Amino acid sequence: MKKLPIFITCMIALPAIADNYYDYDYNSPQRDNYVGIRLHKNDNIAFRFEPDNGNSTTLRDDGFGIGLYVGNRLTEYIKIEFETAYTGGGQKKYNSDFNFNLWSNMLNVYIYKQFGGAVEPYVGLGVGVSGIWGKENGVYNVSDATADMSWSAMIGVNFALNNRIDLNLGLKYQNYGDIDMGHTSTEIDATEFYIGAAYKFGL
Repeated sequence: MKKLPIFITCMIALPAIADNYYDYDYNSPQRDNYVGIRLHKNDNIAFRFEPDNGNSTTLRDDGFGIGLYVGNRLTEYIKIEFETAYTGGGQKKYNSDFNFNLWSNMLNVYIYKQFGGAVEPYVGLGVGVSGIWGKENGVYNVSDATADMSWSAMIGVNFALNNRIDLNLGLKYQNYGDIDMGHTSTEIDATEFYIGAAYKFGL
């Protein structure tokens, strides 16, 4: 988690920078709706194996993911969005090669506060369903996927580059759920840093 101090510094510094940088036109058209894309950096995504014999183990791996989202600002302080994202991971341990593909579909709710018309620190919670595909040594394949409940917690900052484009920086914990691989039950979760961009529009 060496990246965490850098992330916190950015969140503290950006509101002050925005006050001097951005001249926001409050009479501009309302931009309550938005679509965007995010890139996720999985920092130690964890696969906790609980085999039938009781000798559990945890595998950790770094990886990347990508997500698409669409949202709406319901009020001055609350916004809601739907996000669909893919991430993958794998690890070799105990002479076994484990590989996973994860597809999460989340409904996220955020509480945010705008500063200087340009910067919006926020916290959020998400709930949804994840599809999990698992393979061990290329032999045992959960080909039809396991769907399980997924939840997440986020903290971040939204930076308005102009009236149309936002830059998004955040930290998220996500529990993707469990997958039953016959002889082993595996819980998957991750701490993720992400950066994204959104296009705002009005209807």
